[in-house]
Amino acid sequence: MPIRIPDALPATDLLAAENIFVMTEYRAMHQDIRPLRVILVNLMPTKVATETQILRKLSNTPLQVQVTLLRMGSHDAKHGSAQHLDTFYRTFGDIRDEHFDGMIITGAPVEHLDFEQVDYWDELCALMDWSQSHVHSTLHICWGALAGIYHHYGIRKRRLPAKLTGVFEHRLVKPTSPLLRGFDERFLAPHSRFSGVAVEDVEAAPQLEVLAVSEEAGLYAAKSMNSRHFFVFGHPEYDRLTLAEEYARDREAGIRGTLPVHYFPDDDPAAEPADLWCAHAQLLYTNWLNYYVYQTTPYDVRTAGSGGGGSAGAARKPEADGMRLQNEDDDGYDPWSDRREHPPLFEPDPWN
Repeated sequence: MPIRIPDALPATDLLAAENIFVMTEYRAMHQDIRPLRVILVNLMPTKVATETQILRKLSNTPLQVQVTLLRMGSHDAKHGSAQHLDTFYRTFGDIRDEHFDGMIITGAPVEHLDFEQVDYWDELCALMDWSQSHVHSTLHICWGALAGIYHHYGIRKRRLPAKLTGVFEHRLVKPTSPLLRGFDERFLAPHSRFSGVAVEDVEAAPQLEVLAVSEEAGLYAAKSMNSRHFFVFGHPEYDRLTLAEEYARDREAGIRGTLPVHYFPDDDPAAEPADLWCAHAQLLYTNWLNYYVYQTTPYDVRTAGSGGGGSAGAARKPEADGMRLQNEDDDGYDPWSDRREHPPLFEPDPWN
């Protein structure tokens, strides 16, 4: 099924050229289905590139997703086209009275600043507070994860001795989590950041749990116990050449020592890197969208703050409301909950 985005968005043609199913607004209006409503809070200066990367991941699912692009109204963007922002982006004030199934908060190149020094910090905090009652589940990426876990749970970022950049191996800490369903025990993912969150700080927080870590890069993924907040400290959505482009910009800006590790063949920046993380990146976005948004969001999205009650495609039975509490290992909707006992509908049953 397709991703639903504005007809004239530049990413539309780019995704269509990659044989990705994109539905125009005109066509979507003629289908009798409620799409998932997802906000993409794009804090990156490379607006079009970031839109394209994340929309690519959201598109490869059997769900129709209506994406709202959001920018910070309190920030004067110095990169990108003002016409592009005015045409395709909304601000927090525009959507304050609406409800959404999911939200994604991207990274931002402001790690050298304390959170309170970021010019749009107050607006972002207001948005994150608003999401508690107006968004069913939020996925925070890189700096967005640092900001979200600090704002919601008070866990501070730690400055790294040097920029962490490259493609690193990770291991699963909680392989039963639906967010990681289909992942190999070891998988690769890109990182690009100057700060991080200590694993032990998250482990000490009773409202959070660690999902995946890297021996070299540290914490990769964590979530809240109620599955409303997900924190991914890498950049799984990055394209094959994104780290190379960042390295070139760092060199041009006079920032040394930022050669991405495990990325360029033989550490030669002239050599083209391989894309070794695309499949797991797709799984991460697909699993979040399916298990933590579609399967648990209320059919009436206006009740999103109440904690669940049905999928966007069909109404759930009232007796299923406490399902997440009854399934400690899955943290989300249990698709086997309504199975017949004799004979069983699904074999084997992965939940037991």
